[in-house]
Amino acid sequence: MSERTHKVRTPIFPTYADVEAVLLSGEGFSKSEVYGLFQAIRMLAGTPQNPVDWTDPEVWIPERLSGITRQVAEKIWNRSKGKSNPRHVYGAYMLCTGHLLWESQSDGKLRISSKGRLFLDGDSQTLKELDDLEGLLELLKMTSLASSAQRADLLPEWTRYLEEHSRLASVATVKDALRRRLVNLCDRGLIVRRGNSYSITAEGLSWLSELPDSKVPGTELVQAVRAYNEAQLELLRQHLGSIDPYRFEHLVRELLEAMGYEDVTVTKVSGDKGVDVLATAQFGITSVREVVQVKRHQGSVWRPVLDQLRSPLPPGDPWHHHFLRHLQ
Repeated sequence: MSERTHKVRTPIFPTYADVEAVLLSGEGFSKSEVYGLFQAIRMLAGTPQNPVDWTDPEVWIPERLSGITRQVAEKIWNRSKGKSNPRHVYGAYMLCTGHLLWESQSDGKLRISSKGRLFLDGDSQTLKELDDLEGLLELLKMTSLASSAQRADLLPEWTRYLEEHSRLASVATVKDALRRRLVNLCDRGLIVRRGNSYSITAEGLSWLSELPDSKVPGTELVQAVRAYNEAQLELLRQHLGSIDPYRFEHLVRELLEAMGYEDVTVTKVSGDKGVDVLATAQFGITSVREVVQVKRHQGSVWRPVLDQLRSPLPPGDPWHHHFLRHLQ
């Protein structure tokens, strides 16, 4: 892979709000002094058996840091007005150094480069160049072609893109790079998350529309694809609402099998006491028997409907306790 095509460079990708806080806070310190903060934090990270609480910087910064590292941490925390926890901004440091948002002066101290100033000013060309180099534009284009998409929906195409353009290779790193970039785009309002699904916003479409034609699908194509997907979704809803109820239960069984459940069975039409499908979920070495009541509703499913499934299960039944845990 040539350096020209090397993209998605920053694995621990930050929000741009964190980048701004670190960029402003690092000015006046040397690169080694700023990096020293993250080395100090790494040394204090604790173990899985004895974890360290990093939730409140107002508490842990004066307790655990001193000297230059404390000054850098306090500056990051105060510059961001309490939004950027110094424990979690190493990715922002990597981006600032990797994309030359800082430059070193003759005395070794960092100062914000001209590119860094443009970033802070919100210069669209600078931000789009950065978005392009880090794969955000490609991810935004992927999102624009669907009315909504989960991370699993985006992962195959994202993986192919990284195989061609990036040095990130492991499955875990590829997934994490995707998750962090989606967080960045959500934080900037270019996409929105609803539950586990992501959709592009009007601001995101506008951001894409300003790119050269060669870098983004045409607006008419995007709108046509989105309209087609929405029409197919509506047809699916209509079909699910009209098929035979017993066939609908079997469709749920097939869905559970596709999701990895085992021993999935549909109960008899009569005598099921409200239980329509039984399935086994495997969690490590533990198996849990799941009970499903299949109903079709136009709106939300309220508590009385859930109680209908709960009522036939005796209090001592392990299914009963597992079902209650799902309700809480």
